[in-house]
Amino acid sequence: MTITRDEQLEGLRRAGRVVAEVLAELEGHVEPGITTLELDALAAAALAARDAEAAPPIVYGFPGSICISVNDEAVHGIPSRRAVAAGDLVKLDLVAVRDGYYADAARSVVVPPGAEEVRRLAVSARHAFGAALRSIRAGVSLQKVGRAIERSTRKDGFRVIPELGGHGVGGSIHEEPHVPNFPHPGVRGRLHEGLVIAVEPIVTSGSGEIVEDDDGWTIRTRDGGWVAHYENTLVVTRGRPLLLTAA
Repeated sequence: MTITRDEQLEGLRRAGRVVAEVLAELEGHVEPGITTLELDALAAAALAARDAEAAPPIVYGFPGSICISVNDEAVHGIPSRRAVAAGDLVKLDLVAVRDGYYADAARSVVVPPGAEEVRRLAVSARHAFGAALRSIRAGVSLQKVGRAIERSTRKDGFRVIPELGGHGVGGSIHEEPHVPNFPHPGVRGRLHEGLVIAVEPIVTSGSGEIVEDDDGWTIRTRDGGWVAHYENTLVVTRGRPLLLTAA
C-alpha cells in the first residue's frame, strides 16, 4: 500500500497501535505452563476489545488468531494444546485489521531462564531490524535493506532464512514489494515515499534450510536450529521511517 491521503495514515496508525498493544499484553502471559491455544484466545479477546480482528483467518483461513512458533519453528505455527516450557523461544506474529487497514508485527520471547545463545539469537533479530531501519529511506534499493539485515545477522554469528522476508502491507496482509533479508539478486526495486512495508528479520542458529510440516502451515528449520523473529510495520519517508507498531 502507498499512502496518498492523511486519513489513510491515521487508519494505519490505529491498526498499528492495536497490534503493538496486543503483542505487549501477550508477552506478559508467555510463561511456563500456558498453552499456545490459551495465548491465542487471549489474542482474540484483546483484538475484539479494540474493535479489530485477526487477519490471517479472514484472508487465508489460518486456524488461529495469531501465529505462535516455538524454538525451531520459524513462522506460521498453529496454536495448540502445547504448553510453553522454561527455556523456550516463543515467537508471536500478529496481523490485525481495523477499519480496513492491516498492520503486522512479531516479537520473540525467551522464557526464563533461557540459554545464553537463545538470548543472543533473540537480540540479534532486533539488531537486524535496527540495521534495516537505519537504511530505509525513499529511493533506497530493497537489496540495500536486505544487505543491512544480513550483515547485522552475520556479525552476531547467526544466519537469515533466505526464503522468508518482509513484504508490503496496509491494504491486505501480503502486498508488493517483497522485502528480502539478504541482498536477493532477483529483487531490484526501490523504496518510495508513502510505501507501507513490514520488515521482519528471521534469524537462526542453524543452516537456514527450512521444511513445511504436514499441517500445511508450520515452517521449521531442517536441522533443528532455533529461530528468532522481530517485525514491525512502517511507512517509508524521505527521512526516518514512521514506525506504526512500536510499543
